[in-house]
Amino acid sequence: MLSERMLTSVIKTMTKHELKMEPAHEWALPGPKPGMHYMLYMHIPFCQRLCPYCSFNRYPFREEIARPYFKNLRREMLMLKDLGYDFESIYCGGGTPTIMIDELCETLDLARDTFSIKEVSSETNPNHLTRPYLEKLKGRVQRLSVGVQSFNNDLLRQMDRYEKYGSGEEIFERIGEAAPYFDILNVDMIFNFPSQTEDVLMRDVELIKQCGCQQTTFSPLYFSRATTKKMLDTLGQPAYAREYEYYKMLDATLAEGPNAPFERRTVWTFNRAGQDLHACGEVPVDEFGVTYEEYPAIGSGAVTHLNGTIYVNTFSLAEYNEAIEGGRMSLMGKTKMSKRDLMRYRFMQDLYSLRLDKQRFKRDFGVSVERGLPVEMAFMRANGAFATDNSEELTLTTRGRYYALVMQRQFLSGLNELRDQARAALSGSERELLFGDGTPA
Repeated sequence: MLSERMLTSVIKTMTKHELKMEPAHEWALPGPKPGMHYMLYMHIPFCQRLCPYCSFNRYPFREEIARPYFKNLRREMLMLKDLGYDFESIYCGGGTPTIMIDELCETLDLARDTFSIKEVSSETNPNHLTRPYLEKLKGRVQRLSVGVQSFNNDLLRQMDRYEKYGSGEEIFERIGEAAPYFDILNVDMIFNFPSQTEDVLMRDVELIKQCGCQQTTFSPLYFSRATTKKMLDTLGQPAYAREYEYYKMLDATLAEGPNAPFERRTVWTFNRAGQDLHACGEVPVDEFGVTYEEYPAIGSGAVTHLNGTIYVNTFSLAEYNEAIEGGRMSLMGKTKMSKRDLMRYRFMQDLYSLRLDKQRFKRDFGVSVERGLPVEMAFMRANGAFATDNSEELTLTTRGRYYALVMQRQFLSGLNELRDQARAALSGSERELLFGDGTPA
């Protein structure tokens, strides 16, 4: 699709400009704004297997390395308390946050004792959907997001997940057993793998409908420089030309029609129809918040959004531990976003969440969205992106939801490039561990 390629190119150019990192010399993050509600993001970078498509900071699990890391994560969390922060929500991302379940539980218990926590969301892998893990997580975690990616066994083997996490059939059974333990069990899927046929995609969609989860995400496959070679070697050449068709298929099957099994929460998140997931409060949909535009992030490789600035923590575990044990945060880089950058970010995030409030946009930026972002609005209008376009709001057509998906996908690719800049500073054994096989990126 020509318009998709144009939009991808524009966002790629924009993120290259916006997300250019400069050194950070601060010893700590800035303090909170009065009256602002914040989410805390925690990054746990350890995995038993390192997936070829993942560009987040992650390392092969070693207990002797992970245990002191969790201790320092708790120390860093208390630094935020000393800065005046309170949190009502936590998102635990990775890596695999549940890799050391007792350490995670100790960390979450400290957070609840320290802050006004209402909800916790955590990521996990399918091999942790077992009773010992589920019993410990019950009551501590309200939304558990399990990275399945696909139920197709051939794809699982391509991703090096089959032997460690089980077959698609085994994972399907575990999801049904785990769902009652949580307010929301989210199943995280990926679509548009190079070898994924329409039949494979639709079987994944059908199994999602049957598995008992309360929520699912179907995010598109996206690359970064750090993962491109590994992905090409293991998964094959990306097929962006069919991405729109695949998106229309899964979106329609899940959320179209009077008896649709799911309803849309974001452009690629779907809540089970007939279940009041809104009663779960402000549980974050993903690690990028959606409900929370600003949030501090702790842990090695964590990315913070505060006051129009993106801060990146060091990707080096050794440097992270040294910083925290020395009483300072591990900030190694930052990028300051201009007013125009922030308007574009709001535009993208609101449309990702399916609705842009025009009056709120004008209050926050002092100009209408039409005047602030004339090129973006002209493109979206010319390409039939808006289902509603009046003085109050923008909502999206199917094509518009796909454009919002493209913007989000390319922005996340841009964030991956920011991570690549941080990763480039690694040396020695830490750099060699990037993909867990001794081969540098």
